Amino acid sequence: MSHSYRVAFQTLVAKEFLRFIRIWVQTVLPPAITTALYFVIFGTLIGSQLGEMDGYRYVDFIVPGLILMSVISNSYANVVSSFYQAKYQRNVEEMLVAPIPAWVILAGYVSGGVARGVVVGVLVTGVSLFFSDVGVHSYTVSLAVFVLTSILFSLAGFINAVFANSFDDISIIPTFVLTPLTYLGGVFYSIELLPEVWQQISLANPVLYMVNAFRFGLLGVSDIPLWIAFLIIVGFILLLFAFALHLLKKGVGIKS
Repeated sequence: MSHSYRVAFQTLVAKEFLRFIRIWVQTVLPPAITTALYFVIFGTLIGSQLGEMDGYRYVDFIVPGLILMSVISNSYANVVSSFYQAKYQRNVEEMLVAPIPAWVILAGYVSGGVARGVVVGVLVTGVSLFFSDVGVHSYTVSLAVFVLTSILFSLAGFINAVFANSFDDISIIPTFVLTPLTYLGGVFYSIELLPEVWQQISLANPVLYMVNAFRFGLLGVSDIPLWIAFLIIVGFILLLFAFALHLLKKGVGIKS
């Protein structure tokens, strides 16, 4: 990366980081409070009635899913809101006419989403320690899934922002697609509890592979073979990156 490209990338990342950290009460604190409520309701109250799942206390079993759920939603939200705002204010057009490759712009926004996902994820992990004594089975797997998932949903947020024509449009996908996929992605249960037909249907949900890979990283158990999970995650990243880069180069939703 040349010096000018590096400066442009670092400037974008710094802008994106400062954007969400300045309003941390709105962007960082709410996920921590929401996760604490999940642990109280599902982990403590309901979990005490369910007993163990896959050999672990229920509260320990849901820790990986709850952490990843916060990473997914915040990585997505940061990029979709930031890029749409830049598009709405016509700031993106200035970047497109500047001598900056489209991939640098895309990488800058995605990195901002990853930064917020990581900050929130670490905070939520800290909150989980008050309710669970879960350890780390594999730091390498945990960190890899953590970052790759954040990258994937940052790219998805970018694509949503490109096609959005109003502020209402940036909430449609999270509400009607992202939330159902997350809740049905094995966060609160093992798919082995489902009837065979629903197990097969669940395999079409990409979030399932991320949650199970992260659960393997923390607990050492997974409903999905680890290599398949990573193959699905990396495959989606490459696909979404190529698509997002194509949209940005063509100026879809940006150029008049």
